[in-house]
Amino acid sequence: MLNFDEELKNFKPSLEVTKVEEAIVRSDITDIQDVMLDMIKNINVTKEQ
Repeated sequence: MLNFDEELKNFKPSLEVTKVEEAIVRSDITDIQDVMLDMIKNINVTKEQ
């Protein structure tokens, strides 16, 4: 039978996963909320002119 606690102690993520995680955290990705906020700002600026 597997000893899950022991297996978790020995677990090491692959380097590829670690590199991807670092790249995602470091990148400045625009998400849909950022796009929507920018669109609202542009609409408000247009209305004020």
